[in-house]
Amino acid sequence: MAETKKYIYEIESSKPQQEGKPSVGPVYRSIFAKNGFPQPPPGMETCWDIFSMSVEKYPNNPMLGHRKIVDGKAGDYVWLTYKEVYDIVMKVGNSIRHCGVGEGNRCGIYGANCAEWIMSMQACNAHGIRCVPLYDTLGSGAVEYIICHAEVSIVFVEEKKISELIKALPNTTNYLKTLVSFGKITPTQKEEVEKLGLQIYSWDDFLQLGGDKNYELAKKSKSDICTIMYTSGTTGEPKGVLISNESIITLIAGINCLLENVNEQLGPDDVYLSYLPLAHIFDRVIEEAFISHGARIGFWRGDVKLLLEDIGALKPTVFCAVPRVLERIYSGLQEKLRAGGLLKRTLFGFAYSRKLNNMKKGAKHSEASPMFDKLVFSKVKEGLGGKVRLILSGAAPLASHVETFLRVVACCYVLQGYGLTETCAGTFVSLPNELQMIGTVGPPLANVDVCLESVPEMGYDALANTPRGEICVRGKTLFSGYHKREDLTKEVLIDGWFHTGDVGEWQPDGSLKIIDRKKNIFKLSQGEYVAVENLENIYGLCSAVDSIWIYGNSFQSFLVAVANPNQGALTRWAEANEINGDFNALCENPKAKEFILEELKKIGKEKKLKGFEFIKAIHLDPVPFDLERDLLTPTFKKKRPQMLKYYQSIIDDMYKTSS
Repeated sequence: MAETKKYIYEIESSKPQQEGKPSVGPVYRSIFAKNGFPQPPPGMETCWDIFSMSVEKYPNNPMLGHRKIVDGKAGDYVWLTYKEVYDIVMKVGNSIRHCGVGEGNRCGIYGANCAEWIMSMQACNAHGIRCVPLYDTLGSGAVEYIICHAEVSIVFVEEKKISELIKALPNTTNYLKTLVSFGKITPTQKEEVEKLGLQIYSWDDFLQLGGDKNYELAKKSKSDICTIMYTSGTTGEPKGVLISNESIITLIAGINCLLENVNEQLGPDDVYLSYLPLAHIFDRVIEEAFISHGARIGFWRGDVKLLLEDIGALKPTVFCAVPRVLERIYSGLQEKLRAGGLLKRTLFGFAYSRKLNNMKKGAKHSEASPMFDKLVFSKVKEGLGGKVRLILSGAAPLASHVETFLRVVACCYVLQGYGLTETCAGTFVSLPNELQMIGTVGPPLANVDVCLESVPEMGYDALANTPRGEICVRGKTLFSGYHKREDLTKEVLIDGWFHTGDVGEWQPDGSLKIIDRKKNIFKLSQGEYVAVENLENIYGLCSAVDSIWIYGNSFQSFLVAVANPNQGALTRWAEANEINGDFNALCENPKAKEFILEELKKIGKEKKLKGFEFIKAIHLDPVPFDLERDLLTPTFKKKRPQMLKYYQSIIDDMYKTSS
């Protein structure tokens, strides 16, 4: 690798294995950091500085926009300028302070992306209050848990989420004192909340609460925690990731450095569609980056079926997505091709092959086939608003065939990134015009050090000719620890290195490919982590199964399973339902599979599993998992790679028939 790597350079040599410790490969940095890590602009030390400096520089630039609804129809985007947003933020901050919430306190934000979300967050930044997003898909009890665990005293909430939040209130009143709707409140809601000794305000009423008072802004430093972002735990409750001002500022400097080096830097004319959850670090830091350049952020209407309409109206210049969204776009384009007739398909196929071949030879996407871009692929670009110059995919791996297709037909750069909440999102990003990086997450950004640590028990060697190992990251983008969980922090932060749990493989050019997960935890296609052993223990409580193996991967949105059903339970069910056949035949019966799935579902509901933790399809194997087929270790632990290999065709069929 040393002779051929192009986009990283070595700063520390490898460390051979010491007794009781795995070997560690060389430490690398991005080639863009040859002259040192990029620094933020002078005076920018906190998230509040990002916003306030842009207000000063771009006061009349449009900042936050939404589509105005007239007679039930969505019109054009209407905008608030940076100065108008600033004025509202100051009112929100004064009202928060009027409620007794100040520096170091915690403020929850619960709901879909909207201008009020950003303004509430900026008010927190202004007064040194820690913003705590409440992301409801973490589970039904997660909102209540987070409010109590983070000791949240005030919550801003989307109007349609108020009723859900009220359900959590009885057990949160030790901490929570004030609710603020992003819209209106009903008399019933006001009565319910006040019965519990809390206050609730509509947005308009809350803005007046601070009156003419102007509370002094808090003195803030870059080391201050600006947000506590909760993420799925491997087992048990969500973990509160402590993110400092410095982490976000450093990340933005790294993004700017990358974009400047590939001549795609952001500017005040850029436009971003805000639809990925602001409660996730990916969207949060991207929006902060846009704000730092005085650019526009337009919000979607919250309906995935209307997403393309919103894109067409906003005409974004940069489009960020999770693989699931890009896969929908890919499937929609494929469907249009199939319905378009032989001549259209033939022309498209010829144009696609010609452009792809030219790109493989090193041509930039804009130069590979300008004629076909105009005649054939321009319609795809128009479908994304006509002005997109950059598509960035994150949160989970993007299938290579989708990435390749979009790089050719979207008439813009399509890049794949990798990062975690703990690394403040961006850690690796692939590069424009580098087609060989498809299927990888590219080289590291210019603000982190990266190394691989061998995982001997999985056969991964960081010192091999093709280095493979656990991805470890060091730098100022790292989180400050897990809130109230020093034990978990010590597990993953060792000598300044964050151990991601993901296994990577260095490519010859210095890009990285994600190939495995160190522990039996994986991500589904929409970014949810699944702790498979924990789930198997829970589903193992079901008396209708003797053993169960659960499978999922980052290219699929749901779980499937193979189970050894309990023969007695299945036979009793068959007799009660007048279904004939021996045990083997019953395992093949679709109704038997439905029965087992229903029994597992009951356990899942009883244990309050999250929606994505429920099994969607199952195969019943009458033969117990055994050593003879190399499915178990001598101590009867499941050999997961071998089980996947053995049941691969069955797994593929379940995904095919259940999608």
